[in-house]
Amino acid sequence: MLQYIGRRLITSIPVLWGVTTLVFLMMHLLPGDPAELMLAESGGSFQSMAQLRHQLGLDDPLYVQYGRFLASALRGDLGRSIFTNRPVTQTVLEQLPHTVQLSVAAMMVAVTIGTALGIAAALNRNTWVDSACVTIAVAGASMPIFWSGVLLILLFSSLLHWLPATGQGSLKHLIMPAIVLGLASSGAIARLVRSSMLEVLSQEYITAARSKGLSERLVVCRHALKNALIPVITVMGLQFGYLLGGTVITETIFSRQGLGRLVVDAILWKDFPIVQGTVLLAAAVYTVVNLLIDISYAIIDPRIRYD
Repeated sequence: MLQYIGRRLITSIPVLWGVTTLVFLMMHLLPGDPAELMLAESGGSFQSMAQLRHQLGLDDPLYVQYGRFLASALRGDLGRSIFTNRPVTQTVLEQLPHTVQLSVAAMMVAVTIGTALGIAAALNRNTWVDSACVTIAVAGASMPIFWSGVLLILLFSSLLHWLPATGQGSLKHLIMPAIVLGLASSGAIARLVRSSMLEVLSQEYITAARSKGLSERLVVCRHALKNALIPVITVMGLQFGYLLGGTVITETIFSRQGLGRLVVDAILWKDFPIVQGTVLLAAAVYTVVNLLIDISYAIIDPRIRYD
């Protein structure tokens, strides 16, 4: 197991390098200049802009800037924000807990709704219950996050006054954003749970368990669901990456702090170090989550071994 984990961590290095390289190139290809943005309101002269570009190292060739960024990243130093002059690592780590909190809550919503719909559809195959569950799953996956977010704000905040529309700090502030993100991921989980459960329920050992007089609940929960979870867990790992990306829109709609809003503001202000550091951290988190998903296979199914 340890050898497998070591190999996975080693193979993740080229992935992280590729992601950060692409982001670095894309940020420098975008129109605009951080020095111009910083001095635009004060009416800075061309000479002062050139001086600021030199201080920030923006007048160096692109390969020099990339080499400087890569060397610093290998030392664990992601640089400083161009506009706030604060360490990027500190800035990103301050926002990370907010995004992780939202992503974990949304994943719990997605797994709960998706698993319930999938099991209900599988146990009632080719009935109106099956059709209703599949329709709900498809609707949840197809509904844009910004649209469902606005609908929830109108319903639960403007009309019913049950939940605050924006902000954070309490469980009530987390409910609507988590539901919006969770619904978007629940559809894929529901469809896969349904197909996996249908395949498992047709196996001979399920028939044998029922013939022994075991209750349907015991057959479904202990025998069928556990064996149907392997492909579902794979999708959960992929959906977690989707949730990290979906927080950009959700945090903006609900005025929440987090990596999403941090990246959006940094892109608008051409704050290269912030964007590069945030994307690198998000890619690392996604890599670790997928590694944990692979390790969980062996816990769920003892027949799986990693050499």
